[in-house]
Amino acid sequence: MLGISSKTIYAISALQELGKIQDTELLKIKDIASNANIPQNFLEQILLELKKQGLLSSIKGAYGGYKLARPLKDITLKDVLVILEAEMFSEITQAQNPALVLFWNDLRENASKVFEIPLSELKNYELKATKTLNYSI
Repeated sequence: MLGISSKTIYAISALQELGKIQDTELLKIKDIASNANIPQNFLEQILLELKKQGLLSSIKGAYGGYKLARPLKDITLKDVLVILEAEMFSEITQAQNPALVLFWNDLRENASKVFEIPLSELKNYELKATKTLNYSI
């Protein structure tokens, strides 16, 4: 899948779960892991990285947990990819031919635009999936 790692797929699932709660609520790691079917140890690493990069905020303690630092509509797939798949948009061109350098730069720029989709769009896909499931019963 375009070189997107399990780490990024899990991060999107976790963000989707966090997008379902109210701004004043928090979700514990174990609840996110359970709801999104993500190994908890792996999820802890992902959430820490997303928090460090400003996508999440957290509160420690018995009543603590995680929440989105900004609305899901303001977080794009590219935001997550840049954090967790740093190499994806980096300068990896080793071509000596100027035409090839331009080609790879254009390709990277166009791919970057594709990933500008806000994660709030996941709700539309949930509706489509629900509709499909309802028709297949």
